[in-house]
Amino acid sequence: MAEKSMKTDLGRVRGLGSAKEGARHWWAQRLTAIALIPLTIWFAFSIANLADANYSVAAEWLASPFVAIFMIIFVVAMLYHALLGVQVVVEDYINHEGWKFTILIGSKFLFVILGVTAVFSILKLAL
Repeated sequence: MAEKSMKTDLGRVRGLGSAKEGARHWWAQRLTAIALIPLTIWFAFSIANLADANYSVAAEWLASPFVAIFMIIFVVAMLYHALLGVQVVVEDYINHEGWKFTILIGSKFLFVILGVTAVFSILKLAL
């Protein structure tokens, strides 16, 4: 016969590991998702209006301070949201700690490089 434990639910899970920064991560992902809703709508309508435009018209459009600022916010929010999503997938589905560490560091490096390149390109066209 199985022995009944006298521990509470909290007592049974204490010491099994921490969620680390789960709440902060969860909120950051939700806030970036909410921010991306209007930004994506703005971006989609803007690109649709530029469908027949040539490079010079698109570059002139991006040179506007309003457009450049919103484009930078859009790119940074999108890349940060994507990084958070990739991190969740890797932490949940990659079991080997070495691979997990390598993929997390590599993805952070990749997203930072993409973000810096995108912001630099936007600023170069805007200035």
